[in-house]
Amino acid sequence: MNMPLDAEPDTDDAALLARYARGDAAAARLLTARLTPRVYAQAFRVLGDGAEAEDVAQEAMLRLWKTAPQWREGEAKVSTWLYRVTANLCIDRLRRTRGAALDDVAEPQDPTPGVEAKMQDRARMDALQMALNALPDRQRQAVVLRHIEGLANPEIAQILDISTEAVESLTARGKRALATSLAGARAELGYTDDTE
Repeated sequence: MNMPLDAEPDTDDAALLARYARGDAAAARLLTARLTPRVYAQAFRVLGDGAEAEDVAQEAMLRLWKTAPQWREGEAKVSTWLYRVTANLCIDRLRRTRGAALDDVAEPQDPTPGVEAKMQDRARMDALQMALNALPDRQRQAVVLRHIEGLANPEIAQILDISTEAVESLTARGKRALATSLAGARAELGYTDDTE
């Protein structure tokens, strides 16, 4: 019997993965709907390119499906494992494109241009993405996972295969670098002195 996508919202990822491994296609659809947007968002923030992020998200999910039959519940959270795979795939892509000039990277485009507020938001997002792109790879990964994806430091440490203290150091240095990079653009981005 197939389960509807909105059924069993509290079923944990590992249980859904085990059901997929036993041939439950509905479990795969639910897990895909639950995890793919997070994986895509992580990849997009790190890579700054929608098409590349889609490729990474697809590859990460394919790796999850391939590992499903061997998955051992309790060893790691499915989402942690998937974030780590995504981080590694992003690092691989960044290494391959290391020689690309910043001007060669396509700017993400807003599909609904128009209103001044949306233009301001776009300018802010572009400035943030450019500042993120300027960070060293590991700092960028840590900042994206912590401050954009909202993960806790111990989970980030597992994903990046480093200590919690290293995560704290990477995120602190990354935040300082972002603040420095964006400080000169406050007025241009519509921030006033009383805006936080």
